[in-house]
Amino acid sequence: MSDAPLPQRYDPHAAAVRWSAAWEAAGAFTADPSRPGPAFTVVIPPPNVTGRLHMGHALNNTMQDVLVRYKRMDGFNALWVPGTDHAGIATQWVVRRQIEAEGLTMEGMGREAFLARVWAWKEQTSGNIREQLQRLGASADWSRERFTLDEGLQRAVTEHFVTLYEQGLIYRGQRMIHWDPVDRTAVSDLEVEYKKDKKGRTLLEQGELFSFAYPLSDGSGEIVVATTRPETMLGDTAIAVHPEDPRYKHLIGQTVDHPFVDRRIPIVGDAILVDPEFGTGAVKITPAHDWNDFAVGQRHGLEQITIFDEGARIVDGYGPFTGLDRYAAREAIKAALDARGLHRGVAEHQLPIGRSQRSGAVVEPRISTQWFVKAAPLAGPALAAIEHDIARFVPDQWANTYRSWMTRIEDWCISRQLWWGHRIPAWYDANGRVFVARTVEEAAERAGCAPEALTQDDDTLDTWFSSALWPFSVMGWPDRTADLARYYPTSVLVTAFDIIFFWVARMMMAGIHLTGSVPFRDIIIHTLVRDEHGEKMSKTKGNVVDPLEVIDASGADAFRFALMALAVQGADILWSAKKVEDANRFVTKVWQALRYTHMHLHEGFDPSDPGEPGPAEAWLAVETADAIDRVREALDAYRFHDATLAVHGFVWGTFCDWYLELSKTVLYDDAAPPARKQAARRALVDTLDVIARLLHPLMPFFSEELYHQLPGRSGLVATSAYPRAADLPRDPQAAAEVRVLIEAIGAVRTLRGEMELSPRTELVAHLDDAALHATLSRHAGSLAQLAGTRLGEGAPAGPCAVAVVQGHELRLPLEGVTDVAAELDRLAKALAKVDKDVVQLERKLGNEAFVSKAPDDVVAEFRDKLEAARIRQDVLRRNQARLSEGA
Repeated sequence: MSDAPLPQRYDPHAAAVRWSAAWEAAGAFTADPSRPGPAFTVVIPPPNVTGRLHMGHALNNTMQDVLVRYKRMDGFNALWVPGTDHAGIATQWVVRRQIEAEGLTMEGMGREAFLARVWAWKEQTSGNIREQLQRLGASADWSRERFTLDEGLQRAVTEHFVTLYEQGLIYRGQRMIHWDPVDRTAVSDLEVEYKKDKKGRTLLEQGELFSFAYPLSDGSGEIVVATTRPETMLGDTAIAVHPEDPRYKHLIGQTVDHPFVDRRIPIVGDAILVDPEFGTGAVKITPAHDWNDFAVGQRHGLEQITIFDEGARIVDGYGPFTGLDRYAAREAIKAALDARGLHRGVAEHQLPIGRSQRSGAVVEPRISTQWFVKAAPLAGPALAAIEHDIARFVPDQWANTYRSWMTRIEDWCISRQLWWGHRIPAWYDANGRVFVARTVEEAAERAGCAPEALTQDDDTLDTWFSSALWPFSVMGWPDRTADLARYYPTSVLVTAFDIIFFWVARMMMAGIHLTGSVPFRDIIIHTLVRDEHGEKMSKTKGNVVDPLEVIDASGADAFRFALMALAVQGADILWSAKKVEDANRFVTKVWQALRYTHMHLHEGFDPSDPGEPGPAEAWLAVETADAIDRVREALDAYRFHDATLAVHGFVWGTFCDWYLELSKTVLYDDAAPPARKQAARRALVDTLDVIARLLHPLMPFFSEELYHQLPGRSGLVATSAYPRAADLPRDPQAAAEVRVLIEAIGAVRTLRGEMELSPRTELVAHLDDAALHATLSRHAGSLAQLAGTRLGEGAPAGPCAVAVVQGHELRLPLEGVTDVAAELDRLAKALAKVDKDVVQLERKLGNEAFVSKAPDDVVAEFRDKLEAARIRQDVLRRNQARLSEGA
């Protein structure tokens, strides 16, 4: 406990600076594999080194921190490994644009100079994420911070690649892939994004279905095809029709003449692709530039003609179309077909359009030579781990999403045409033979040549290929380190739903295959943080909330508590600034309880002396134990919202609203025995101690400050024991008595409010049950001080206000308390007014035109007014009945 006077208000910013330094100096978060206790391990989903803390990061890392702090306090040997991802495409994109702004190009700089520039930029910015997470209160073990291009992790990635290659699970081949023509690299299926609605369903975008004719080679007529991409007709090598379509079946085997190039194109029958009801029922086939067409080409042995270069421009050999961008080529080809009399009409058509996650460019299907992983053999064990509950999703419905993806998995394209990243460990000799090895020396030995005679593959690996190793590569794998033996498999992964297949599935596959163990037991999936209206946050909408700005304004404690209060398991999070305000009011409430406690800690207070506890202390101990159990149960089940409800309800309602009031009947009573006063003071201090420890995972800075303002406390709350219900005494009988007292006080207060009676007006309570009367008689002093009520004998006469306590009537005679006649007159006038208000509001909300046209917030405001008016109506009617009885 500090000797300095307690400030009037808690300063979140000063506390954050003070306790961050104290935790670091104490090494509070540094894990040691030799320490006792069961391991609890979390690895951070590594944010991009390009990144800045956003609401998704804040939610994800707060959840992790709550769990790690809780487990660390609960006796676990806890390790939270932080780190960042090199983010191949994203980082190269950022630095590339920096140098282009300087009038330079990557190609002009050369690979080595460009990579040196990226490393320099990384060193300048790498501390940003760490600093931002520390401001959030993240209790990660920063001594173990990792970066996916660290030397040790590069070694792990090489081992991963070589092992899979030697096992026949990695191969190099020519296949159809998604191509980003802006960043000029292959991208995986999962890096292709489609516009979505609020429920995550793919939205269709406006396009057109362009129809044109191909003349039959024998001059006997034409066949009309419909396409959304007329520009690709330069690469057409067939026309497909349904083999049973009577319009076209006789044409199968014939050819058509291409109008712009010297090429005859066969007409083939394909029942798999062609829907006779769609378009014209005839489909142009471009095997090199469409996924479905590629499959048709494979079935029919069609030529694959590439017409686009890496920038999606028409390649040489196509006359006036050569060099045109794909969209310019579209318009030019449509005009040329029209000029030749081959245009047959345009119809509106909606379709999904895939864009590169990073550049935003519409991706181009492209046949390319790339490196691939055979995914199916790896997916089987990863799927079985979920099916047999070796690992589980929380909430469990996400297992269905995982299952759906894993049962339909395709081979994974892992090569990227980038310079920044893990370079593929493959070397080529002068004859083009490939040698996959851990080092160039090893490759040269296999090739039977000098290392200088080999050329390394220019491509790098997909970022997710290295991220798949994160849970064990950060522990030192492939070496058998002490960390790997102690902390792997990890305990919990907290991640967003949109990277279940990007990352979770990849880690499951790699972890099981390379280590023989699932990489984590529990996979906690959280949803998006949306704005207050349920819209996805985006810069273009202008509805982005910057967590660092919220922390600047309100402190990390209130921000974290608000996030967790909003984190209902399985539901989208609608951001609410009001929740932060509520959290700050909560902090103020606790701080005022601390100030009240300090007022009563006179110089001779002994924090080890229990004094003589009374029923109120017995009740408080039982309520505290129950609250501990509720918070623990919520945290163990990853129900963060429920944990905040439990701790808030106990602290605000039980402790501040009730125990503090009950303690005043002792602490302000000069006749109370010193031992009773000591017990009340001790209960205040001990309960604030429990509150500090209960709150710590949720409000780390505030809880540490609170803890250190209590007498007899030493060390850090961060490394103290999390409260256990078993440590508190249980006296159910005494606790039950106090609950009865609280119920009676609450009932009288409610009646006072409804009857608009002054707190100074003394009331007399008559009870129809002798046992209840006897119980409340033992607490007559508290009933008098906290409810302004004394107990009466016998049955009262005249009008009474009536409440129910423990199933029995509590009657408060109103004769002499209020002018019954005048009050009935007032109530009649008030009720007439509120009846009129209800009728008007009901009429307004019954007007369909108003409800449908008015803004949602206006309609909601009218509904709130109607609800409040109806409640007021009920209260007035009850009061009329009370006063009329016996009048």
